[in-house]
Amino acid sequence: MSSVICELCPKLCLIPEGGAGDCRIRVNLDGKLCATTWGRPSAVHVDPVEKKPLFHFLPGSSIFSIATAGCNLHCQNCQNWQLSQRGGEAMEEIFRAPPQTVVGAALGKGCRSIAYTYSEPIVFYEYVYDTALKAQAQGLKNVLVTAAYINEQPLRKLCQPIDAANVDLKAFDDGFYRSNCSGSLKPVLDALVVLRQEGVWVEITNLLIPTMNDDLVMIRRMSKWIVAELGAGTPLHFSRFHPQYQLRNLPPTPAETLERARREAMEAGLQHVYIGNVFGNDAESTRCPHDGTMLIRRTGYRIEENNLLDGRCPKCNEPIGGVWE
Repeated sequence: MSSVICELCPKLCLIPEGGAGDCRIRVNLDGKLCATTWGRPSAVHVDPVEKKPLFHFLPGSSIFSIATAGCNLHCQNCQNWQLSQRGGEAMEEIFRAPPQTVVGAALGKGCRSIAYTYSEPIVFYEYVYDTALKAQAQGLKNVLVTAAYINEQPLRKLCQPIDAANVDLKAFDDGFYRSNCSGSLKPVLDALVVLRQEGVWVEITNLLIPTMNDDLVMIRRMSKWIVAELGAGTPLHFSRFHPQYQLRNLPPTPAETLERARREAMEAGLQHVYIGNVFGNDAESTRCPHDGTMLIRRTGYRIEENNLLDGRCPKCNEPIGGVWE
């Protein structure tokens, strides 16, 4: 009986015969690593692309969203813990959906892209990769919604059919990753750089949890890092925390905290900083960073107006980073 090392993520799990890795779904069967949720999604929905959130990627379009069980992080605030913190065998409503079935369903629903989302697409890597290749061949785009806790080599391969990613950057603090997520910060930062190098459109979400990762000094450091390493045009979404999972003792994030964080990020040089989970906030909309012209007005996930012309400001002709066609 031989153990197997999983080299997908920085945890490098040594998995004994019949056992699973830290993600619960990558299993050693007869000395071979097996992704047990391949073709077995536990969640399938059609969403607005703004829900991912992606604000600079095919605005107003529908995105076919799939997930399996499993995650290689264990965040105390996880909103999808019933899915992410379980193995595939524990899910009651699993159905078969090989890659071509997923692609056919996405096309049938009139979607322009497929999102690998909700739990952690890194751990169902092979299913994502196989599906994304078939989707790409059929003219669909592919999106990762991920915490990006992955090693460089498999990430570079996965980037080949991926068009966009929203990366959940938990905090700009390694201690927070270790205490709250059972992970570490550097691999996520490295992954963000790789995604940009490989030509994937990147947006970042930072969920602000009261007293835990809402320090304005840390937010400014994070924002300056994003400007320096990814570019000032990288969209950053500050998202409001609601009590979830193991952090039900904390209150929702005050709107004022989100607004202060947004100001810090913009003062640090970021051009597109949004606030999420606060309905009706003006910071849901996209403005030209050069002259302030309203480019895309949003209410929740709904596009009220889109004034972009070929990806540029209609007033000053400033190019706006994103995937618009």
